[in-house]
Amino acid sequence: MRFHEDALAEFAAQAKYYESKSKGLGEKFINEVEAATEVAREFAEMGAPFKFSTRRVFPKKFPFAVVYRILAEGIVVIAVAPDARKPGYWRSRKNDG
Repeated sequence: MRFHEDALAEFAAQAKYYESKSKGLGEKFINEVEAATEVAREFAEMGAPFKFSTRRVFPKKFPFAVVYRILAEGIVVIAVAPDARKPGYWRSRKNDG
């Protein structure tokens, strides 16, 4: 499993944002996203089918989706997408994986 560089950057930015809101909340966000990506890594087909030949899993307690593609070498996370952001903003990344 690997993260697209933009997905990794948005993941880090969101963790920093949550930590700025409440001490320890950024770490909770990281843990929940990591748990969701672990489910995707172990059971790739379990993620909900989504747009542009992707799948997604949902971190608990946070309004985000981890959007990924299944490739021969494993999964590639192409977005850690907040629910409030325009759907599909990450679509140009799907072929970068």
